[in-house]
Amino acid sequence: METAPALFDSHAHFAAEDAAAVVARARAAGLAGVAAIGADARANEGALAAARSAPDFVRLSLGFDYSSGMAPEAAAAELTALRDAAPVPLSAIGEIGLDAHYGDPADAPAQRALFGRQVVLAAEWGLPVVVHCRETEADVLDILRRNGSAALAAEGRLGVLHCFVGDAAFARAVLDLGMMVSLSGIVTFRNADALRAVARTIPSDRLLVETDSPYLAPVPLRGKVNEPAFVVHTARLLAQVRGVPEWELAESVRANALRLFKAGER
Repeated sequence: METAPALFDSHAHFAAEDAAAVVARARAAGLAGVAAIGADARANEGALAAARSAPDFVRLSLGFDYSSGMAPEAAAAELTALRDAAPVPLSAIGEIGLDAHYGDPADAPAQRALFGRQVVLAAEWGLPVVVHCRETEADVLDILRRNGSAALAAEGRLGVLHCFVGDAAFARAVLDLGMMVSLSGIVTFRNADALRAVARTIPSDRLLVETDSPYLAPVPLRGKVNEPAFVVHTARLLAQVRGVPEWELAESVRANALRLFKAGER
């Protein structure tokens, strides 16, 4: 496996049963760290296992996304309990957000309520948010604008719009809110010319790279089970697209991830 130039994978999901082995391979591949991301009970358990296996290497984010079926106050209570028992302080809340592609339209109000409650909780805790958005751009922007932390937004670290696939106008709106933008292996796909064009426009101090593992393995590994060690391929393509050396892109995305995923307090 090729060695990644001290990259940071800003978004990875883990299964609890093999989290330690996947984290070990990421470390062996030369990564500087990885953000272990929750989304539902199983993904939260996997993120906790990853953090437990390497607390010096993993930044922890827990949350309940549109598919979790959690009621807003139940999610807030469960996140509080998870935070208090976590092996490391939380660095973010997420993955949270809205999805109109897979979500049932009848569930849209419940999705918005769950998302909004966790954005409020993140602001109360002084933590950034890791946001999922699919075909719900206006609602996501509105909830972040009304409920997000003004202090973190002013620092350019309100959160991250993960696995970004939107257009340039949406990217600009996300950046204007004080968010970062993270690009996944999708940007390496043959039919992703429009996304690559947007990738050229993201300011270097707001850009992250991610695997979204175990999904979306980048070219040339499509079809494989993705993992953080594979983020090098996405970063290499992005460096080419942006016309910068690989080491320069690696340094900037690592610095951005470490700035975003500061360890919080209990």
